[in-house]
Amino acid sequence: MTELAGLPKLGRLFTKGVAGSAGKRPRGEVRLPEVSYRVARVDTAGEAAHLAAYQELLGEPSSDVLPAGFLHVLAFPLATAVMVRGDFPLPLLGMVHLRNVARVLRPVRLGETVEVRAWAQDARAHRRGVQVDLVAEVLVDGDLAYQGVSTYLAKGFRAPDGAAPADESPREEWTAPLPTARWKLGSGTGRAYGAVSGDQNPIHTSNLGAKAFGFPRAIAHGMYTAARALAEVGPARRGEAYEWTVEFFRPVLLPSTVDVAIRNAADLVPAGSAGSAGSAGGNEPAGGFVYDGWRSGKGTRHFRGTIRPL
Repeated sequence: MTELAGLPKLGRLFTKGVAGSAGKRPRGEVRLPEVSYRVARVDTAGEAAHLAAYQELLGEPSSDVLPAGFLHVLAFPLATAVMVRGDFPLPLLGMVHLRNVARVLRPVRLGETVEVRAWAQDARAHRRGVQVDLVAEVLVDGDLAYQGVSTYLAKGFRAPDGAAPADESPREEWTAPLPTARWKLGSGTGRAYGAVSGDQNPIHTSNLGAKAFGFPRAIAHGMYTAARALAEVGPARRGEAYEWTVEFFRPVLLPSTVDVAIRNAADLVPAGSAGSAGSAGGNEPAGGFVYDGWRSGKGTRHFRGTIRPL
């Protein structure tokens, strides 16, 4: 495990990643570096203004508890540091964010000193290249409080021989449900989230930057849309310990109007089937919530995910 004195600056890492991406081309099998990074002491007391700005933008209520979306933002620079290493075989530019699975095992509160770890694992085949997981963890007093697994696709690369293939079962037919919310996302949404997340990738902040990668205009950060759904469920309904997942389909072009449906998961399970009975405490049914987002008035599905108490 490689020790770092502090969390690196995301802007510098992105500059390094841009410079290094050109030299990372498909050349045989992908081999991930067997390295993990660790920052032993991160004092979150200095994150008060940052947390307040995040809460205001995403619609999280004011609280000293760091939501999973903020913990992702906190740990993301360390995961990025792994991806921009010279021996990391995949280019930072052009990687496609496919999904996230995050688990909060105990609340992390503003003012606590935490340990942050990150590494890459599980390079596996995808029909269009290689998938890889970037894992970030936050520990408090040696106990795991948060783990986030971000899955990316690098097109055109080849997985190691013997690597288990990715699960690419056909997606089910989908019909847009009745929306529970409608988001009006302005052209500055990417810049606003970039300011609180540190992710200033030009595909999110600039129409010219987005066009360079084949998009007609800037696109919203996937984690912005997922974190906004998490905020709409809210702390009381998701509980102190919870799992939060998201899978991304089509990017959200900016500006855009996105219809969102957040539904009780138990309501989607046929009566009498496994998992349909019982309550998870309080007034919410077992199973938590399912959320979907799609282009308003169209069948273009942008994302889906789940939020369930642990």
